Amino acid sequence: MIEQRIRTPFTDLVGVRHPVVQTGMGWVSGARLVSGTANAGGLGILASATMSYEELEEAIVEVKGRTDAPFGVNLRADAGDAPQRVELLIEHGVKVASFALQPKPELVSRLKDHGVVVMPSIGAAKHAIKVAGWGADAVMVQGGEGGGHTGPVPTTLLLPSVLDALTSVDSDIPVVAAGGFFDGRGLAAALSYGAAAVGMGTRFLLTQDSAVPDAVKQLYLERGLTDTVVTAKVDGMPHRMLRTGLVEEVEETSRLRRLGPTAKRTLEFKKDSGMSWLGLAKDGRAMKKASGRTLGQMALAANTPTMLKAGLVEGDTSAGVLASGQVVGMIDDLPTCEELIDRVVTGAAQELGRAASYVV
Repeated sequence: MIEQRIRTPFTDLVGVRHPVVQTGMGWVSGARLVSGTANAGGLGILASATMSYEELEEAIVEVKGRTDAPFGVNLRADAGDAPQRVELLIEHGVKVASFALQPKPELVSRLKDHGVVVMPSIGAAKHAIKVAGWGADAVMVQGGEGGGHTGPVPTTLLLPSVLDALTSVDSDIPVVAAGGFFDGRGLAAALSYGAAAVGMGTRFLLTQDSAVPDAVKQLYLERGLTDTVVTAKVDGMPHRMLRTGLVEEVEETSRLRRLGPTAKRTLEFKKDSGMSWLGLAKDGRAMKKASGRTLGQMALAANTPTMLKAGLVEGDTSAGVLASGQVVGMIDDLPTCEELIDRVVTGAAQELGRAASYVV
């Protein structure tokens, strides 16, 4: 385990040794992966969207039992029990609250009042300005190369647009760059742009500390740079995932033929999450308001948790989907979190030194 070699506003803010974030991936970012990242000096983030309230508390307690280092929890800002989950983070002294959507100002204030670092994920410069005005301590920016729900703008353009926007309103909050990062060269590049850390999802999924079944990891390792696809037919929003037979079938299937499987998966998700029909309806209305989805898209959204679980937890790639960033085509091994972070940071320091030697 290496000592700190790169210090940034993000490492100072969060209290981690290295400017590397393991993102909150549903069914993937559990206690084992998060604590492995934290013990290696990065910031691990628990993914709570696929956990019940009770499961989230158990996961937080487990992480605290495995590490004394800071870690975070990713929350769905539009979830009906978001305020209760915020109180859970405060109660257990979680260091960072990240959000997949813009959190309400009152949630930001509540967390900040108790010393929790608030870091929303944003997909446009205007959103960065908005959450900075609400008091967010940092933002994470994911470019179109990233896995899961993603936008059309690549990191190389989205990142500088966000940094420029924050500068225009005199905000110096740290920006974490995500989408397409996997090694020291990427961290060095992000820091050169002006980011204060990088976020990596697919790269951490493909580690020994990840609980994803080994057979599924091997499937990822066999894929190339063109083996992912962005589709809105799984849950109504652009979603980058591996090309599989199932995904190709979904792409070609009509909306009417997808209704039966969608209803079935809604029932499965209700059973897994322990939510009532009223709770599902409230969450659905909140998601519709937050994202502007149509009712049809909201029905499709019920596919995501169960289809991801089938692939990433149960290893059934014939019934599940496998979220993935384009970077999957650059990955060919399964290091531990410690090995990964050590070589990313060491590589970045070397690249920054090499680049600095060009300055005259």
